[in-house]
Amino acid sequence: MASIKEIASIAGVSIGTASFVLNGKADQMRISKSTQEKVLRIAKELGYTPNISARRLRSGGEKVLPVIAMLWTKNARASLISRFLEGIQDKSSLIDQKREFELLIQPYENGHLDKLNSLKTGTHFNGAIIAGATEADLNYLESNDVNVPIVIYQRKSTKFSTVSVDSFASGAKVADVFMKKGHKKVGMIIPKLSNQAISLRKEGFVSRVIYHSLELSQSNVLTCSFSEEGGYQCVKQWLADKGELPTAIFSLSDELAVGALTAFHESGIRIPEDIEMIGHDNNDITKFTIPSLSTVHLPVEEMAAQCMTTLLNLIEKQASEPVHSKFASSIVFRNSCPPPHN
Repeated sequence: MASIKEIASIAGVSIGTASFVLNGKADQMRISKSTQEKVLRIAKELGYTPNISARRLRSGGEKVLPVIAMLWTKNARASLISRFLEGIQDKSSLIDQKREFELLIQPYENGHLDKLNSLKTGTHFNGAIIAGATEADLNYLESNDVNVPIVIYQRKSTKFSTVSVDSFASGAKVADVFMKKGHKKVGMIIPKLSNQAISLRKEGFVSRVIYHSLELSQSNVLTCSFSEEGGYQCVKQWLADKGELPTAIFSLSDELAVGALTAFHESGIRIPEDIEMIGHDNNDITKFTIPSLSTVHLPVEEMAAQCMTTLLNLIEKQASEPVHSKFASSIVFRNSCPPPHN
């Protein structure tokens, strides 16, 4: 493996300068962007990989493990992180294969993945799983060099490995259910997020609504802040201003649906008698709402296990980028929208 001394020699800089760049301290040392880019490019070409665990331990007596970072946006739901960790632990065969690793959870701001210098330098972790990336984050990744293997969760990429479901198909399935149940006038609740998966769910639903000649007026498309409170307040305001209601609603996230259910209850709107509702994700809470929420099951646990397996294969050079794994979603029918009769 290449050393910092070798990288410095080829780049024509001092060992100290190369070390500052590779350890993410170039900006504070006022090293020019051109020099940073040159050092990082040479490091990547030479296959430089810092031995992170060894550098932290420095004891020589413990087994050196790869450090895996889970990069989560700061507004990520705790329920999703919990399901993800459960999947890594219970759904994968990594433990049986004795593939050990250290796990680092690293928050980042939506749209500001570019501020995370360790993606460029590779000094804090050996590989990363990126969740919640916005379009701006994806554009950054696609147009810049990243010095560690990464797997992107629930997003499309031609440059990097991905693990995802067919979000377009997920939305289409909900519209098909509404058609089979005889609904003519439908609605949709959408979280305010710059999110590829959300956009595809919406597109899939709308495309099949049009195909089935269902009515989806703009006044029945609600856009809410991404929380239970957001769903509640949005629906309360909508009901105050609304005339004739749709008979079926697709909420593109369970969080919004949970808030919406409370708003409907307080307003005397019966679910499912007056309006049937389907959410998305199948979070644990959906089994315990009143009525229990029908929802699109997102196989988070299985996808998490695949993310980790793919990433370790990339780190260990057992696979070449990009590797794409796609899972199928399914609808879990509960009381808010019973299954259609075949």
